[in-house]
Amino acid sequence: MQNAGQAFEKLVSIMDDLRAKCPWDQKQTIHSLRQLTLEETYELTDAITESNWISIKEELGDLMLHLLFYSKIASEENRFTIAEVLEDISKKLIDRHPHIYGDVQVENDEDVKRNWEKLKLKEGKTSVLSGVPKTMPALIKAMRLQEKAKQVGFEWENRAQVWEKVKEEEQELMEAIAGGEQHKIEEEFGDMVFSMVNFARFLNVDAENALEITNKKFIYRFTQMEQLALKKGRTLDAMSLEEMDAIWNEIKQKKD
Repeated sequence: MQNAGQAFEKLVSIMDDLRAKCPWDQKQTIHSLRQLTLEETYELTDAITESNWISIKEELGDLMLHLLFYSKIASEENRFTIAEVLEDISKKLIDRHPHIYGDVQVENDEDVKRNWEKLKLKEGKTSVLSGVPKTMPALIKAMRLQEKAKQVGFEWENRAQVWEKVKEEEQELMEAIAGGEQHKIEEEFGDMVFSMVNFARFLNVDAENALEITNKKFIYRFTQMEQLALKKGRTLDAMSLEEMDAIWNEIKQKKD
């Protein structure tokens, strides 16, 4: 059994071979790989949501290959090497963990996160919110923005206060709906979703993952409803809402 270093070197060697000998691999650029990397990342998150360790292992390998691919292309263009990538992240981890590699004292994980953000500002970051990717999906971005703001004390004291904010945003949404201005409705709806994401944090719930679990549950129940309708010689588009709702409730009584 190879150790981690040997296995990594083997993968690096394979990447070198592919880049030198495979027409498809030779053709790839950082831009052509971008969408494929996103797909691999989403496949990994699917596996994590399902706690499928076999798939997690496989998807981690796929993603690792992509990281090597980008580094290989960069080395060909004399930008950087995979060794430099690894050295940079090692240095960053050491610098940002002075409670491990220095004499800084911390009490808990929240202290660690606060120190992390302070160190990033010392490194030249202009805002505690910097580093959140512009193209990150909005729900995940909301979570990250709130987490970062929390590190400088911009945070509610308890979940009751957050829930009051949710209700306040709900009222403002209802008022916007009554006003009939679509841009205002959209704005207030966004405010309410943002507040719900905040409330999820206070419940120690990953809002993105919670929504994905609900998506998967909906897909399962809806496809079951389609199958049950077919067994009755019916199709959903020929059924009334009441009939579909009855089947839906029947499915809900079963274990998903």
